[in-house]
Amino acid sequence: MSVPGRRSSNFSRLLRHGFTDPSAAERLLDAPELSAVKTDPVLLDALGATADPDLALLGLVRLVEAQDPDERHVFLDTLVRAKPLRDRLLGVLGASEALGDHLARHPRDWHALVTYEAVDLHPGITEFEQGLAGAVDPVTLRVAYRRCLLSIAARDVCGTTDVAQAAAELADLATATLRAALAIASTAAPADAAMCRLAVVAMGKCGGHELNYVSDVDVIFVAEAADGADERKAMNAATRLASHLMRICSETNIEGTIWPVDANLRPEGRNGPLVRTLSSHLAYYQRWAKTWEFQALLKARPVAGDLALGEEYAEAVSPLVWQAAERDNFVADVQKMRRRVVDNIPAAQVERELKLGPGGLRDVEFAVQLLQLVHGRSDATLHSGSTLGALEALAAGGYVGRADAAQLDEAYRFLRAMEHRIQLYRLRRTHLVPQGEADLRRLGRSLGLRTDPVAELNRAWKRHAGVVRRLHEKIFYRPLLDAVAQLAPGEIRLSPKAAGQRLEALGYADPAAALRHLEALSSGVTRKAAIQRTLLPVLLGWFADSADPDAGLLGFRKVSDALGKTPWYLRLLRDEGAAAENLARVLSAGRLAPDLLLRAPEAVAILGDPEGLKPRGRDHLEQEVLAAVGRADTAEGAVASVRGVRRRELFRTAAADLISSYGTEENPAEQDPGALVDRVGNAVTDLNAATLAGALRATVRAQWGDELPTRFAVIGVGRFGGHELSYGSDADVLFVHEPREGVDEQEASRAANAVVAEMRRLLELPTTDPPLLIDVDLRPEGKSGPLVRTLASYAAYYRRWSLVWESQALLRAEPIAGDPDLGRRFIELADPLRYPAEGLGEDAVREIRRLKARMESERMPRGADPTLHAKLGRGGLSDVEWTVQLFQMQHGWAEPGLRTPRTREALAAAHAAGLIATEDAQTLDEAWVLATRVRNGVMLVRGRAGDTFPSDGRELAAVARYLGYDAGHVGDMLDDYRRTTRRARAVVEELFYGA
Repeated sequence: MSVPGRRSSNFSRLLRHGFTDPSAAERLLDAPELSAVKTDPVLLDALGATADPDLALLGLVRLVEAQDPDERHVFLDTLVRAKPLRDRLLGVLGASEALGDHLARHPRDWHALVTYEAVDLHPGITEFEQGLAGAVDPVTLRVAYRRCLLSIAARDVCGTTDVAQAAAELADLATATLRAALAIASTAAPADAAMCRLAVVAMGKCGGHELNYVSDVDVIFVAEAADGADERKAMNAATRLASHLMRICSETNIEGTIWPVDANLRPEGRNGPLVRTLSSHLAYYQRWAKTWEFQALLKARPVAGDLALGEEYAEAVSPLVWQAAERDNFVADVQKMRRRVVDNIPAAQVERELKLGPGGLRDVEFAVQLLQLVHGRSDATLHSGSTLGALEALAAGGYVGRADAAQLDEAYRFLRAMEHRIQLYRLRRTHLVPQGEADLRRLGRSLGLRTDPVAELNRAWKRHAGVVRRLHEKIFYRPLLDAVAQLAPGEIRLSPKAAGQRLEALGYADPAAALRHLEALSSGVTRKAAIQRTLLPVLLGWFADSADPDAGLLGFRKVSDALGKTPWYLRLLRDEGAAAENLARVLSAGRLAPDLLLRAPEAVAILGDPEGLKPRGRDHLEQEVLAAVGRADTAEGAVASVRGVRRRELFRTAAADLISSYGTEENPAEQDPGALVDRVGNAVTDLNAATLAGALRATVRAQWGDELPTRFAVIGVGRFGGHELSYGSDADVLFVHEPREGVDEQEASRAANAVVAEMRRLLELPTTDPPLLIDVDLRPEGKSGPLVRTLASYAAYYRRWSLVWESQALLRAEPIAGDPDLGRRFIELADPLRYPAEGLGEDAVREIRRLKARMESERMPRGADPTLHAKLGRGGLSDVEWTVQLFQMQHGWAEPGLRTPRTREALAAAHAAGLIATEDAQTLDEAWVLATRVRNGVMLVRGRAGDTFPSDGRELAAVARYLGYDAGHVGDMLDDYRRTTRRARAVVEELFYGA
């Protein structure tokens, strides 16, 4: 007896052993029924090892009380002496209140836990059928079912079986139970049983061999008339047998219920007949079935009744299951079903929903089933009803990354273990994580979390749910599947014959060469080959959507040869659906982007990064370039690094331009061509400016150290200054310098000229990276003038000798690199020249018009079609730019908006100032954007600059695709171009020439 006011040592000992109510535990241990064992230390240790020691002790006392006096002695003696029984029995009593109730009602069932032989460790259907053999009615069947369930739960909570094995045992017990129930029903109606052949086909988790403790057992009934029986009467008899079987298992009696038998997965659901013939099933599936019904059939498994008929059913529906992925919108249908399930969860329960909530069990199951249906058409190793078995097969086949599969496997096992223990407590069908502290503590301890069970459980649960949510979104929704699912049967493995036919149908110009590429990419048993076999059918379709599928496939082979042994490359393409489609677009749209990529294939990583296609700003690029220059030992090495950065950024810009122009399955094509032009112009201008800054720093550092004897600035003019460069544009610049204090002017001039010469040499050295050509022809006196002048020399020249065209050239002047203060002062010098006070005089206007007319007649290439020349042709770039520049020089002094080097900004400002009518401004802008896009498209397609549409048919078609025209609409493209530029020329005639 404990001393009042002091806690007994026994009280403290009970606390240490995990009891939450030591006082109640002391009273239970003092019960006379436990007097023989209460002082035995092994009993207290065993109770303390359970999920809920208080619950286990209460259940033990109730069980001992229910024993006959003679049996009680045997039971207690065995309990103390036999550790297997002790661990199993107390483990069950501490985890399941419902099984504790069963043992109290049926106290001799503890014997079911005594046997500890090999066959007892892993029982199957045969052993469970033996366990149910004595059941003759629904009551005795329930008692026998619970007795078998005791042994499954005991192995589960003691760790003898893992969660997958426990789920398989539960499915085997359900199989044996359905057979016993059908036998009881057949015994009750022997005439019905004789009249028909009835097969019970398990679906869902029972069919997949992964049942829960308490779950609906989904079934489909198939029946045929017995020999000589009338089919209609036989089907009625089969329906009565099936209905009786369902009642035997589902109805509640004195021993409770087993589980509901659910036949709603049958054709037409609850509105359809409960039982159908095999031919009726097939007729429905072939004509009326929806996508979800084929997904459900993945787990169909004959379990009871006429197993031969059940196997016939399974064999007949199997081909239909593996053809389901060919249905229109298959993947979208499955994804919609998943979203509907989530949407139907009450908002208050979403965060506690273990099965259907985000990051729950259904996420894993749906993702695995979708992958099975898509890829199982040509890979029989994926034909598994078990989620974990299918996941393992998917990983082995390269359809899911090994690391992803391992994480999903671990998370699914943990979540299923949680679900098992939640249901085991009261044997109720639920997927909600409990909220009470005691329930969470018992749940955590049942999973082996003992230090701080509630906190550890919540952390582990959230971690695993987070893994599932992340990987489910990555696998279940990845766009690759949608494309794979739309392919015809047999293509995933690409036999030579099938591939050749497919290639010809897709318009590959050289199927023989394409087949060689495919063979090189897909043959072999390596993981790389397996992944590429999965990707190739999708890529072929994307290539075929371009103007040059052959180039796309050849490019993919080259990239794959270069990067195929790097794990991240194939993982990127397989797991990031956008990356694969982006690569396909880039490789098949022309020569420029693939050429840039193949010079440094690792740049393919840009295509999988959501931020990767966004252009880097000038500050970011200049910082990277100058850092690279600082690390180099020589000027040549420094500029080589700089040109490498430029090549990478050119690829980024070209890839983004192509992908935005073509559009992808997730993101439609950019509808604003002006935005595309501005994006390219800004990006190329910024990277060329950063390149010049790097070359300048490298040149100065190599010859003069930290400081040049003269201040030096690079001024961008033409398209460079206007931020309107295209991929093939030269860098139009002016060089200006100013001797530092105390430096001789001749020395400063020699240094400045040496810098210019060295920069040009370094940027044009033959390497694998594209050169950057520096063009200084817009300098004062043109080609006859010096390459570099002092600021004072520029001022003197412009003050005395400047021609109108030289002032016009300054309209797009902007400092690009070098001394920022010197660049600013150059612009201050230029402003009065390009925006003359009170505008241009009549003589200057006539001179500008004369120069423009002369350029049109003299500079147009011989034989070129003036209606299709993007730069000098009718309504082309030159027409629009000279018109806008005339307005800038005439009105820029009075309209600040016109003081911009950018053509489109100046045009918009002229419109805003009322100088150009709305329709005229739109016409000019549309023509300028279209002509610029044609030049960009030609460079992207041919890999070299051009101002006219290509003459080669395939190249012309590629430019059309870039401009948004579907295949076969090249003529429409040319007609639209002529129409747009013709309208623009009419505006130019009026606004520029005053016609």
